[in-house]
Amino acid sequence: MKKIKVNKDACIGCGMCQSICEEVFQIGDDGFAEVIVDEIPENLEEEVMDALESCPTEAIVDNDEK
Repeated sequence: MKKIKVNKDACIGCGMCQSICEEVFQIGDDGFAEVIVDEIPENLEEEVMDALESCPTEAIVDNDEK
């Protein structure tokens, strides 16, 4: 299973990731995106990758990439 994180220094809190996959992302009280699951379920991996690729500031990081 994939693991991802949001780089809060790069995030602008636009909410694109949450709109694509609200089961994995939410906008926190600080106004920035956060991952709300420890590991990405296989059935949501495609949506998460869409969110990663759609992030305007490339703030979503795939921890599986080296």
